[in-house]
Amino acid sequence: MASLQGFLATVSLLEVVFLATLLTAEKTNPPLSSDAMFGDGKSPNFPYGSPSVKEEDAASVTGHLGLSDGKDIDIIASYSDTSGAVRISRVKMRDLSASWVLENPIDRNHDQPKSWETVEHSFRSPMIFKEKDENQSGGSGIQYPHLPSMSPVKLKRKIMRQERKNLRTAELLSLDKEADNQMAAAAIERSNSLDTTIKGKYSIWRRDYENPNSDSTLKLMRDQIIMAKVYANIAKSKNESSLYNSLMTHSRRSQLVIGEASSDAELHSSALDQAKAMGHILSIAKDKLYNCPVVGRKFRAMLQSTEENVNALKKKSAFLIQLAAKTVPKPLHCLPLQLAADYFLQGYQKKEQANKQKLEDTSCYHYAIFSDNVLATSVVVNSTVLHAKEPEKHVFHIVTDKLNFAAMKMWFLVNPPAGATIQVENIDDFKWLNSSYCSVLRQLESARIKEYYFKANHPSSLSVGSDNLKYRNPKYLSMLNHLRFYLPEVYPKLDKILFLDDDIVVQKDLTPLWSIDLQGMVNGAVETCKESFHRFDKYLNFTNPKISDNFDPNACGWAFGMNIFDLKEWRKRDITGIYHYWQDANEDRTLWKLGTLPPGLITFYNLTYPLDRSWHVLGLGYDPALNQTEIQNGAVIHYNGNYKPWLDLAISKYKSYWSKYVMFDNPYLQLCNIGE
Repeated sequence: MASLQGFLATVSLLEVVFLATLLTAEKTNPPLSSDAMFGDGKSPNFPYGSPSVKEEDAASVTGHLGLSDGKDIDIIASYSDTSGAVRISRVKMRDLSASWVLENPIDRNHDQPKSWETVEHSFRSPMIFKEKDENQSGGSGIQYPHLPSMSPVKLKRKIMRQERKNLRTAELLSLDKEADNQMAAAAIERSNSLDTTIKGKYSIWRRDYENPNSDSTLKLMRDQIIMAKVYANIAKSKNESSLYNSLMTHSRRSQLVIGEASSDAELHSSALDQAKAMGHILSIAKDKLYNCPVVGRKFRAMLQSTEENVNALKKKSAFLIQLAAKTVPKPLHCLPLQLAADYFLQGYQKKEQANKQKLEDTSCYHYAIFSDNVLATSVVVNSTVLHAKEPEKHVFHIVTDKLNFAAMKMWFLVNPPAGATIQVENIDDFKWLNSSYCSVLRQLESARIKEYYFKANHPSSLSVGSDNLKYRNPKYLSMLNHLRFYLPEVYPKLDKILFLDDDIVVQKDLTPLWSIDLQGMVNGAVETCKESFHRFDKYLNFTNPKISDNFDPNACGWAFGMNIFDLKEWRKRDITGIYHYWQDANEDRTLWKLGTLPPGLITFYNLTYPLDRSWHVLGLGYDPALNQTEIQNGAVIHYNGNYKPWLDLAISKYKSYWSKYVMFDNPYLQLCNIGE
């Protein structure tokens, strides 16, 4: 029985049906061809080909199986259908066609096997189907032959195939395991390389860093206050005085609970209870007062009012920042007063200038600093000398105004930099600098400029003139700011000079700048344009044909503050004359607004040699997101902007670069309470 089940395990359902049909036909009628059986002229799609009906006597197959007593057997056949699913079916032995013969693989005795065990052993071997020889009569095709026994060669092949499968399976498993090990090792290595240090100046144990939504309750309460104001306004218009009072009371309580909190951790412990109470009263208000168009109109009105307030506050903030940036703090006002008093009281005005021979020595390294800030100028000189390889060859030419001349001179007399030479001059001593020669001085004497700057009835900078607020800066009226365009006149004996602003700090030796070949250019400077920023069209009015016909709007801007000037080439090209021409053309301020950078861009147009960016790093006076590595590697760092390092407005993380060159232990600084 088991051997028959094994035999029929490989027979498909169509084959079983076909055999049953064939047996019925053989008992009643002569054998039919496959065409006659299926009627459409097509053979069924058997897995092993279309069987042909053998014209043999329909002898009982039981004779082959040794069932001479005529008993029938139920055969349970398992098979796979066309979808691949395993099915089980039952068929009678008597329904098998005589074309099927069972062989004993041991003795090939077709009459009767020796025992059922022998038959069972025979049917455990795989069934082999042989193709009919094309030369035999009866036509070509494939028939179902007898079941042969498995030869030793085939058995060996089967064993080898199984061994190859097992080997391949083991190989694939080993590859998967190796890949898993590699992934695990890579993950471990990457986790070890990760920097898990928490950066910043905050504690990770604070409650407001426990989750990313650390201000959700705070935001909810602020939204509730806004909604309460909306419904209170509607309630008042509908004479719902009780509801109006409740909304306003809860609004005040919520505002009191919030206070100055910026996160949930800073809220009062009763905040959540207050939020629930506010939510309850808002729910009542919504049930009584909610009307979508009315609420929408109220929100639009509130939004418009808020925008107007924000714009007004922005203008006020801009004015106050400008005011704070240009107002001299009390300690910085104290310092020059103390220095000037001692200068005259202690008779320092009688002292002669030391090292006069170096002031015009072209083999030395000459610097020009024009400033009225004693403390800032001292930082520039101290930082430069500290990094100089040969301090004795460095000469600093400082020009200040009459008010600060005594203080500036006194500072460097009592605090001389090691080895370096210091010359302090008063700009009022330059008699050639007068309104008949200098365009800026002539314009400052005009009624139009006086009206713009000094008349009390001029539009307030908080309203009409707010867009030009930064140009209403006293420094633009100071000739110290414009003196940079007269360097050959100030220093007629020098060939090269390095110009430095008073809001810079030197971090490296600057002597290599004097050996740079400017390739016939007058000015050596670091360019500031990045993509579309800081190009000529940012500073000049290209709607004016005088500008658009002479300059490229996409030309790259550059920075004043650290510039190497070839004074010989300057004189040769009459740069000061070019400056005067364009300054006169801009008397009505239609070509550019006030300042020195726009006329500088025009004056040195196509005459500026670009220096490497590491020589001059800008933005420490306004940009808190600068690259720290660039700052540390910069030869000169520049605090251009309103947030100067000597003011309380300074960006704190940049202040240390400047303050480390301040002599806080100096008696004058201590007397004026100037500390870190």
